[in-house]
Formats: sequence, structure tokens, C-alpha cells
Amino acid sequence: MTARFVFAILAVLLNLTAPARAETLQEANEVLFKQLKSEHRLSDAEMQRVKQIFARSGFMGQGNPAITRHPMTPAECRDRIPGGVSRYNNARNTRICGDKYMAPLYDPRRERPEDAKACIDMFEFPNIPCTYPVVWTKAKEAAEVCAAIGKRICDAHEWEGACAGALEPPDYYFGLGSVAAMRSAHNAKYGASKSWAYGPEFQRGVCAQNSQKSASCGGGGFGSCGSNTYPTGAFPNCVSKLGVYDQHGNAAEHMNLPMAPDQMASTGSTKLGVTEMKGSWFIWDKYRAHPDWCRWRAPYWHGSRVMSPASHENYHLSFRCCKTID
Repeated sequence: MTARFVFAILAVLLNLTAPARAETLQEANEVLFKQLKSEHRLSDAEMQRVKQIFARSGFMGQGNPAITRHPMTPAECRDRIPGGVSRYNNARNTRICGDKYMAPLYDPRRERPEDAKACIDMFEFPNIPCTYPVVWTKAKEAAEVCAAIGKRICDAHEWEGACAGALEPPDYYFGLGSVAAMRSAHNAKYGASKSWAYGPEFQRGVCAQNSQKSASCGGGGFGSCGSNTYPTGAFPNCVSKLGVYDQHGNAAEHMNLPMAPDQMASTGSTKLGVTEMKGSWFIWDKYRAHPDWCRWRAPYWHGSRVMSPASHENYHLSFRCCKTID
């Protein structure tokens, strides 16, 4: 028996025992739904609500399987995490937040984790380490999915505090009246103290930022742009002092930018404000299109009300959820 014949037999056996690759978005989403239900112990009613939101979208998922080319597999992700994926399952945080893979939001300079009044997902949705982020999601759909599983969309200052390592009081300059004016005042306040989740200076190679854009990706269409993301948590050093991962690179994220006090998700609003897109995406080590420090607020790109049916979606835009706690 030749070595080539042995290798051929082994290849056949491996193919027979390997899980089939999802061929369609629907098939890929069915795998995602099973992971979501199992990891987060969602009820049948919660899962039904999530599935309905995905179904209405027609595009939500981890990217178009026909064109997406992920640079790392979930198995490779698990292999590169010191101590394994279980290191992300923090018992203290689960006790405080009441949910797996969430981090308390607080200011370590004067508070303890137990003082937190809110928590944020450690990873981009589905908030499961070593899975690909869900993209092609409108801000409205992000808010709806978070609500469907007992959470909510985050306010901009919560995401910023999670990244910078200290939750500070809301800073929205409501009296200025426009996104541009409020943004300018906010960025001027924090510009001199800019930082990244991992430290005071921008670094390449630390976060999920060295993937490739599809050669066919021009205008950003579902059929031409692959969501060439990394598994979440694959870069253990891309983490803030509060234990939140992937806020730079991988996928940008929808947040709520309140334009009035009654639009703050963190105080219970479901009316919500306008869209704010946080973070950067998976080719950032090669192409830095704008600033990306923790408390930076972006121009009003593709701006709309969060709950507008026409809110923006694309191949590198995801979200993560927050949760108010007692």
C-alpha cells in the first residue's frame, strides 16, 4: 500500500467525519441560532423573536457565505487563547451582570465592579468567543435583537467607557442642538487624553485588523463584499481594562447617540436617538480611514434615527448589547 493511497483514504475519512460547511446564509444562521440558544440559555420565545428579526432582514448573519473568506477559523481561535476559551467565562462578572460574557461598567478610580449599574457584552454579537460577528445589521435591528434577549442597545458613552477603562458620566452637550456641534465639543474635551483599549498609543498587530477586503468589493454590496472578519476574542491582548474585547478592528458597531435626555437607553428610553458607529474594522492595520481612539465620536455617517427602518447596514458593521442591572 503506497503512502499516497493511505493519504487518500485518510482524506476521505476526514471528509466523512468533518461537519459540512454551510452553503447558504440560512444554513449558516441555523448554526448560529443553535450556538446562541446553547451558550446564552435563551428560551424558545426569545429565540423565536431573534429568528423573526433575522428573517425580516434577509441579510443579517456572519457574512455572505458565497464570498466571505475569514482569515482564521474558530478552531484556530481557540488554540491561540492562553488557557482556552474558558478564560473568558468570568464567574464574578456573570454574578454581577446576570449573564455570561458580560463586563460591569464602572469607574475603577472610585468604584468597584459590584457598584456597576450596567454591563456590556465582552464581544460583538452573538457575544460568544471564537464566533464571527453578526453583520449586515441595521441599528434598528440591533436594538430589537438586544431587547429580544433581555438586554438593550448601548449608549455611546457606555461603549466609550468600556474601551477607555472607566465609565464616566454621560457627556452629550444636549444644548448645542446638532450632532456636529455635540461631537466637536465632546472630541475637544477628550482629544488630549486619547487612548486605545490596549493602551495610550495605537499599535498594529494587537487587534483583529489585518484581514483583506474582497477584490470585488467596490460599493459595499452583499454580493461583492465579503465579511472577512476574525473570530471574536481571537486577539486576547485587544482588551480594555474593564475586560471588553475587539473594540478596535473586526467590525464597527452600532450605538445609540441620544440627542435629548429622554433618548438615553441607559435611563430606560426605547425612543432612542440617532446612530453612532463605533470602532474600526478588519483591514485597519492596512487602511486607517479615520481616528479610532476610545472616546472619539464619528461624523454623522449614514446618519438616521436608531429606530428608522432605513438605518444603515453593511458588511463590516455589527453591534454589541448592554444591560441595565439593579
